[in-house]
Amino acid sequence: MVTKREEGAVQPGIRWGKFTTRIPGIHVDFSLPEIIQGGLLTTATGGVVAALTMKFFQVPFEVAWAVVLIQLFWLWVVPTVICGEPYAPGWITPALPLVMVFLGTFEAGVPAIHAMMAVTICLSAIFLFFAVTGLGNRFFQWVPVELRAAIIFGGSIAAFNAEFGRLATMPVTLSIVWAVVFLLMFSIWFTKAKQTNKVLNLLGSMALLVGFLVAAIVGPLSGELSFDIQMGWHIPQIGAYIKAVSPFFVGWPALEIYAKAFPLALMIYIFIFGDLVLGNTLLEQAGEKRTDEKIEVDNTRSHIILFIRNMGHLLMAGPFIPLHGPIWTGVHVFLTERYKSGRKNMDSIFSGTFNWYWPAFILIFMVPVVTFMKPLLAVALSITLILTGFACAYVAISMVKTPAAQGYAFFVGMVIAKFGPAWGMAVGIGLYFLLLAQKIPEKLMKPQPEEI
Repeated sequence: MVTKREEGAVQPGIRWGKFTTRIPGIHVDFSLPEIIQGGLLTTATGGVVAALTMKFFQVPFEVAWAVVLIQLFWLWVVPTVICGEPYAPGWITPALPLVMVFLGTFEAGVPAIHAMMAVTICLSAIFLFFAVTGLGNRFFQWVPVELRAAIIFGGSIAAFNAEFGRLATMPVTLSIVWAVVFLLMFSIWFTKAKQTNKVLNLLGSMALLVGFLVAAIVGPLSGELSFDIQMGWHIPQIGAYIKAVSPFFVGWPALEIYAKAFPLALMIYIFIFGDLVLGNTLLEQAGEKRTDEKIEVDNTRSHIILFIRNMGHLLMAGPFIPLHGPIWTGVHVFLTERYKSGRKNMDSIFSGTFNWYWPAFILIFMVPVVTFMKPLLAVALSITLILTGFACAYVAISMVKTPAAQGYAFFVGMVIAKFGPAWGMAVGIGLYFLLLAQKIPEKLMKPQPEEI
C-alpha cells in the first residue's frame, strides 16, 4: 500500500538532512506507461555507454555491457531513490561530443581511461566547490552569453564531424534513421499533426525507440547490420570491467593530464548549470498546475549529488564517459508534461522518475535484449550524437543576436571542435575582449593632442 500524500505536501519519504529516500511500492506508486517506454529506452540508450567504452577504453562487448548495470545505480538509484532529486536524471549529453574529441587526442585504452579520470576529477572538484560556496549562480553570470553559445556550437560541430565520418560505414541505415528521428522530433508539420492525432503523438514521444526499430529493419535489408538473437540470461562481467578501467587497477593520471582536462571541465560545468536552470523551470511550470504536490528544488543539494555520482562511479568502477548530469532533457520534458495532465495520470513527479528507469535492471540481464542491442550500439551512439549536434546548433543560434556575436560564436566553436578546450577557451576569452566587450579602454577615449 503506497503512502498517500496530503494535498499540497511533499511526497512522503525518509528524510535525512537535505535528502529524502523513497522506496518504490511504499512511498511511490507504479505507473505502466512509464514502465513500458522507460525500460526499453533506458536499456537502449544505455547501450551507447557500452559502445563508447568499447571504442575509447578498448574493452570487449561482453565486458563493456557491465557498465549499463553500473551506470543505473549511479544514474538513478543514488539521485532519485536515495537522495530524492525530482529531476529525470541523465548524462551531460551536450558535452559528450567535446569529451569524445578530447579523448580522441589520447591513445585508446589506458591513456584514454586516464584522460577521462582527469576530466571526472576536475569536474567533481568544481561541483564540490560550488556546493560549498554557493557561487554557481554568480559564475554562470560571469560567463558571457556569447562564450556560452560558442561552447555549445563547439559541441554541435564536434558531433556532426563524428557522425559524418561514421556515415561511410552505414550510409543507408544511418541516413534513413536520422531522417526518421529528425521528422519525429523536429518537424514543424509533424509537431502540428501530432497535437490532434494520438498515434502520431505516441510515435513522437518514443522517437529514439522508433529510430532503433527502423535501424533493426533497414540494417539487415541493406546488408549493413546482422543479428544473432539468442535466448537465456546474461550476467554482466562486473569484476572484469572494474579490472579493466578502475584507477585501483590501471593507475591514476599524471598531473599534466589534469591541466589539459581542466578547461574542458569548466566548459562542461556551463552545460550543467544550463541543465539545472532548464530542469527547475520545467518543474516550476508544472507546479503552477499541480498545486496538490510541493516539489522541493535545492541547487546546493543538486551540486552535492552530482559530486557524489561522478566521484562515486569513478571510485567504484572507473570513469564514465558521458558523465552524470542533472537531467535527461527529453525524458524530463516528457514526464513534466504528463505530470501536468493531472494526479489521475501521474500521482507524483516521482511516479514518473521512479518508473522510467527500474525496468532496465531486468532487461539488461536478458540475453535476447543483449544480443539484439549488440549490432545496434553504433546506431544508438549515432542517434544520440546527431540529435545532440542538431539541438546544440539551434540552441546556440538562438542565444546570439548580432552579426558580430554570431560570427564570434561560430568561429570560437570551430576552434573548440578542431583544437580542443584549452585553445578554445583562450581564443574565446581573447576574441571576446577584442570584438564584443562593451567598455572601451579609457586611453582610447581620450582625445589625442594635435601635432603642430
